[in-house]
Amino acid sequence: MDDPDPAEPAESIETAASLDPEPDTPAVEAPPSIADGVEHPLDHRAVTLKRMVGWITTASISLVQLVVILIILFAASPPGWVTALLLLAWAGVTAVLGWSLHTWPEVEHRHCSYKVDGQGIEIRKGVVWRLVVNVPRSRVQHTDVSQGPLERSLGLGTLVVYTAGTDHAKVNLHGLDHGTALRIRDHLLPGDDRDAV
Repeated sequence: MDDPDPAEPAESIETAASLDPEPDTPAVEAPPSIADGVEHPLDHRAVTLKRMVGWITTASISLVQLVVILIILFAASPPGWVTALLLLAWAGVTAVLGWSLHTWPEVEHRHCSYKVDGQGIEIRKGVVWRLVVNVPRSRVQHTDVSQGPLERSLGLGTLVVYTAGTDHAKVNLHGLDHGTALRIRDHLLPGDDRDAV
């Protein structure tokens, strides 16, 4: 009678494991926590958004000024030097306004940031006058994420945090990626792990 080989069961186990019908599923990594305690700049697309708003503002103001100048020119018929001076002033105001509304968003972007941790959110902004707003999670009553048409076209959103209290009862953080704004909103919402206010 043949004695069973001790290596045989191991081979049959390996064969059974290799015939397993379950396909190999890649490990899905969870996205990193939004509450990492690291200071983050706003999304750079916010600069593009503010520039677009600046161009629209410049065009609107420039058009109104031009209409006023044309009304003055047709109604009063001033001398040629006054006409030249008015048109030069219009071009100068339009150029300075357009330049400042195009370059300021980049400067402002360098001085805006936010930090989310387990305690809440900290928002830093301001070029000349600096402002630091800390909103602890325990003071958050509710949050919203809004998008205007220009924000939606660029994939941006505005996080709005409503707090308990009078000072900074409504805190806006413009220029966030829409997905990031939703993740921060979900993090700041009341959970089971904290006391009610």
